[in-house]
Amino acid sequence: MRTPQQATPKTIAPAQPLRRTLIKSGAAAAMAGMLPAALQPAAQAASAPAPAFGKPEMEEVKIGFIPLTDCAPVVMAAVLGFDKKYGVKIVPSKQASWAAVRDNLLTGGIQMADVLYGLIYGVQLGIGGPKRDMAMLMTINRNGQGITLSDKVAKEGITTGPELAKAVLAKKRTYTFAQTFPTSTHAMWLYYWLATYGINPLRDAKEITVPPPQMVANMRVGAMDGCCVGEPWNAVAIAQKVGFTAATSQEVWPDHPEKVLGTTAEFVQKYPNTTKAVMAAVLDACRWIDASDANRTKMAETIAAPGYVNTQVETILPRILGRYTNGLGKSWDDKHPMTFYEDGQVNYPWLSDGMWFLTQFRRWGLIKTDPDYLAVAKAVNRVDLYSEVATALKVPVPKSLLRSSKLIDGTVWDGKDPKAYAHGFKINDMAT
Repeated sequence: MRTPQQATPKTIAPAQPLRRTLIKSGAAAAMAGMLPAALQPAAQAASAPAPAFGKPEMEEVKIGFIPLTDCAPVVMAAVLGFDKKYGVKIVPSKQASWAAVRDNLLTGGIQMADVLYGLIYGVQLGIGGPKRDMAMLMTINRNGQGITLSDKVAKEGITTGPELAKAVLAKKRTYTFAQTFPTSTHAMWLYYWLATYGINPLRDAKEITVPPPQMVANMRVGAMDGCCVGEPWNAVAIAQKVGFTAATSQEVWPDHPEKVLGTTAEFVQKYPNTTKAVMAAVLDACRWIDASDANRTKMAETIAAPGYVNTQVETILPRILGRYTNGLGKSWDDKHPMTFYEDGQVNYPWLSDGMWFLTQFRRWGLIKTDPDYLAVAKAVNRVDLYSEVATALKVPVPKSLLRSSKLIDGTVWDGKDPKAYAHGFKINDMAT
């Protein structure tokens, strides 16, 4: 965990000369080693001796990502040279949508992805796309998504969940909400939040799918009343005065899992050494980002470049440092900001995390019968590979495969009885 001093810095002063240097030199130059002086120490650390996982069978790996703040570990692993440390070259590959990420993973256009937890499980089950055995290698980050409502909604006097529920259930008009992919984390956070206040998202409102970079534009033209999306797009909506933050995803589930390093099970089988080398590089990058606010600032300056997120550093940086404003005059230092490491607690592929998504797929009718929750999680979450890599990197590995969390509605999820949990929600869309 970051110290209180790290979580609540006194000032937010982006290093503008560094940002200009990065944008001028470009992502390709950064990857080629032409790094600004401020990033040289990290590059030197990346060249230090590393544990060997065997010669990588594939030495160049394309990793798909969407322009979001939490693409940072994959980008920084490449920019800082952590990949070279393990004998591979990571090529971050910008994608247009989560559907494109899915399709390119399945056809080989990319070999891995910084991807939605729920997308990996959706493909495993054959919902939201073709069925294929998948591998969740490690979690990349926790927290840091948001539920944004439009300024149009604010003008109706609606700024909270209960106020929204009153309007939706009174059927004053049809309210439309956007998520990023049918089995996405964002769909699950949005549905859970709406249901907490009595709204059935699939019956009481209209639900649409919009790629993350298009959310703000769609909100601006009135295509939806609210959305759940990753940063920096919630902050962008505020900056462009088209929306406000009604809730953060960490309010729904404190320290929830978010993006993961994912691939197909076939890739892991064919290229085990390559898989472990990439995991090690990304884990090193996660550890580096969380090491200090200075590193987080440098990360924000890097990923803001056009080749990555393509936005202002000032839009990314405050929330990555835990400094929030909601667009309605409220400011706070968040107790559960986006984190990437936390002594490996973030990165461990907890089986309970994977099973939670299965319970929500069942709750919302995405799957019509109860799966063998634990068996699916054991098949997808590669605890064996992660434990091998983490141990080699001297990253602490938890002893338990399950963890316990309390969500916004007061329910406790610990993974011990997933079927009962899935069926325990009053608001659901299960077939009767």
